[in-house]
Formats: sequence, C-alpha cells, structure tokens
Amino acid sequence: MRLIFVRHGEPDYANDCLTANGIGQAKLTAERLRGENIKEIYSSPMGRAVETASFTADMYGLGVKILDFMHEIDWGGSGIECNGHPWTLAWRFLAENNGYISGDEWSGHRYFKDNICMRYYSMISVKFDEFLEGFGIVRRDGLYVQNGEQNDTIALFAHGGSGAVMFSHLLGLPFPFVLTSLVYGVCSVSAVEFVPEDGGIIIPRLSLFNDMGHLSSVRAERLHFDK
Repeated sequence: MRLIFVRHGEPDYANDCLTANGIGQAKLTAERLRGENIKEIYSSPMGRAVETASFTADMYGLGVKILDFMHEIDWGGSGIECNGHPWTLAWRFLAENNGYISGDEWSGHRYFKDNICMRYYSMISVKFDEFLEGFGIVRRDGLYVQNGEQNDTIALFAHGGSGAVMFSHLLGLPFPFVLTSLVYGVCSVSAVEFVPEDGGIIIPRLSLFNDMGHLSSVRAERLHFDK
C-alpha cells in the first residue's frame, strides 16, 4: 500500500478555511495527484484540510472520508517554556542535548512530559495504527506486518502537527527530530510505502517528501507550523 500525505493549503486560520492563494495551491495539488491512481481520500475534520482535499476528491469522483484523530494538535501546560510550542521546544531540546537523545527518551523531558501535545501524540499514534489495520497492516514490535494483499494508493490531507506525529510514529523517528528536520510546506506532497518483505514484515519507507514543485505558479511559503 502507498499513503500519499498532503498538508493543507495556505490557511485563513481565523475562519478555518483556505485563502484565495490556498485555493489556487489546492487546485494545482489536485493536478499533481491526477496520475497517482488514488482509491480513497481521507482528511482531518478541520475546514482547511477538507477544502484542500475536496479538489482532488472532485477530480477522482470520490468522497472525502473524515479521520477525526488527524485534527491539528494543540500544546501548552503549566510552567512549560514558550507556551509549550512543540516546534520551538524541539529545536531547543536538540540544541541543548549534545549527542542527541534518541528513542523515546525525549518524551520524558520537561519540554514534553506534561505538554498537552503529548496527549495528541499518544492518541494519533494509537488511532493511526487502528486505521492501518483496516488495510491489513498491523503494528508488531515497532514495525508492521501485512495480513492479506493490499496494493492501493490512498491520500490523506492534514496538518503540520498531526502529520509530524504520523511521520514520527510510522518511521520510528523521535518527534523533536521530525519537527525540526522534516519540515514540509503548504500543499506539499509526501508518500510512505508499506511494502512487505520476508515473512510479511513491513518497514515503512518514505519514498517522497515535501514535493512542492507543482506550486511554482503560486505563492507557496513554507509555513512551519499551524496555529
């Protein structure tokens, strides 16, 4: 199976929709995805993601299926620096910890331990695995195994934060690393492949990341995070 992940277009945060420029980006993204043979389209429930997805869905003659758990993350917490903003804290965390703390040790650091964003991290991780089980892809010992045959391409339209959680969980990368080193822009296209090897074991493969070449005719700032 292949999962195409698209971040929403330029947002009007106050009204949770796309700006006029964002609509142009979403239309170009639909054209970019025309030849991808997408079988199902999913979206965060937030307006800016659903609106972005709608152009691709219309082109394919598909509906947009809502994944409530891919709602954008929130953050904060009593006494946490920078109002708990995970992107800022991720940079500080990595800069302050020489030698780089790997694995899941980052989650116990004061920047993240009691940060509201961790509730979203846990929830999205669990729910995304449940979502994959619907395609016969089951998490086992940090990797995945495939039950049955699944070769479809699906598309998911969501956000900077919820997408970062997804990438962190699927690829086994520490969340602070993803927030700082795997930054992707508005209407960028990325792809994760789930290819079973010996014994049906799947190690998710990031085959495309932050493709924004289709946006050359519109303004496409690389917004680092959502509000």
